[in-house]
Amino acid sequence: MWSNTPWLLAVSLLAAALLIYFPYIFVVVGRLQVGFDMAAPRALFEKLPPFAQRAVWAHENSFETFMPFAAAVLLTLFAGVSNSTVAIASFSFVAARFLYSICYIANFPLGRSLMFGVGTAATLTLFWQSLAKLAHQ
Repeated sequence: MWSNTPWLLAVSLLAAALLIYFPYIFVVVGRLQVGFDMAAPRALFEKLPPFAQRAVWAHENSFETFMPFAAAVLLTLFAGVSNSTVAIASFSFVAARFLYSICYIANFPLGRSLMFGVGTAATLTLFWQSLAKLAHQ
């Protein structure tokens, strides 16, 4: 039944990589509001509206969480784990990271923290499933 799990993991990995740049849409909107200096793009940070500053932080955090998730997905593929837990965990990570960015940009700290926790739990689940399978081989 879970024969498509490798495909789902690959799609989740691609979606998570693309989600790194999702918050940057809001950074661009903020930069359009305050102007854009091609000679010093990072100098604009202090001038950005608060939602755009939070979008920068969400963007940066997305890089930080992507690396462990990518490692967990690759280990899961290497171990050949195909079950509902892995499918749910990979989907949950992507959904949580999307909602994380929304909550961060909207300045909803509780939602942001909860979604960070869900994403972290999903990554740990993938590692656990992989290591458990490799231990029994």
